[in-house]
Amino acid sequence: MEYRTLGKTGWQVSILGYGASSLGSEFRDIDEAEGIRSVRVSLDAGVNLIDVSPYYGRTTAETVLGKALQTVPRDSYYLATKVGRYDKDAFDFSAEHVTRSVDESLRRLRVNHIDLIQCHDIEFGSLDQVVDETLPALRRLQDSGKVRRVGITGLPLNAFRYVIDRTSVDTILSYCHYSLNDTALSGLLPYLDERGVGVISASPLSMRLLTDRGAPDWHPAPAEVRRACAEAATYCASRGADIAQLAVQFAVREPRIQSTIVGSADPDHMLRNIEWAGEPIDERLLAAVQRILEPVHNMTWSSGRPENN
Repeated sequence: MEYRTLGKTGWQVSILGYGASSLGSEFRDIDEAEGIRSVRVSLDAGVNLIDVSPYYGRTTAETVLGKALQTVPRDSYYLATKVGRYDKDAFDFSAEHVTRSVDESLRRLRVNHIDLIQCHDIEFGSLDQVVDETLPALRRLQDSGKVRRVGITGLPLNAFRYVIDRTSVDTILSYCHYSLNDTALSGLLPYLDERGVGVISASPLSMRLLTDRGAPDWHPAPAEVRRACAEAATYCASRGADIAQLAVQFAVREPRIQSTIVGSADPDHMLRNIEWAGEPIDERLLAAVQRILEPVHNMTWSSGRPENN
């Protein structure tokens, strides 16, 4: 496993992080024991960053993760969770609510501190509230020792710049913006590096666009993006390759992104992702896939309030 320094935190984090959303049965009903094993085998294989949220499984993911970590030495991993989003359309970035949310997460996770607390999907709230109320409340929790670092997450890249121009954060978590079909995050990396902000990227498979199965019905990507990704997956299969493997390898090789979050409640799938990340990429296959995806490169969708996109 390769490790990179996460911004100014000084933390050496694994280039693949464990995304615990699947522990909340977000994508399929899972066997809890199997989900716990997926966490354990990931840690044994060198993963040391775990990302979760009370939103995933509506607190179930945090509860299952707490069980998985119960006998794991606390200093062997960095634990990230979130505040602000609690259901599909339930957001509350008030100081009172996020303060209470951290205490609730600590109980579910069975730990005495959270390494990284993140405002979840900030584009669904008032960015001024995030700057003026939410982040100061989380900094007070940092002073109390309940959390160690503070970050923000979301889809629109403009929202990150708006917040960071007005206050300091330790990390950002971006998703679906550093993958085979969308590398828009790369344009923000010099800005983040200049400010010492750690960079975490999630969804290297673009929420299953870059898989043989293809995107689920609920996927918000435009039809032309779906078609191009399906064509790219078919091309990989015709060459005896798996587009998911190519996508993971592509995502982790950008050194300015310190960790890429992947998640599965299946231990074998997690080990496969970890093995892929350590193998050399097929440059010729990558070039061919990028040509297929070029017409839709960086084509995205809106998320949250219109003014935050």
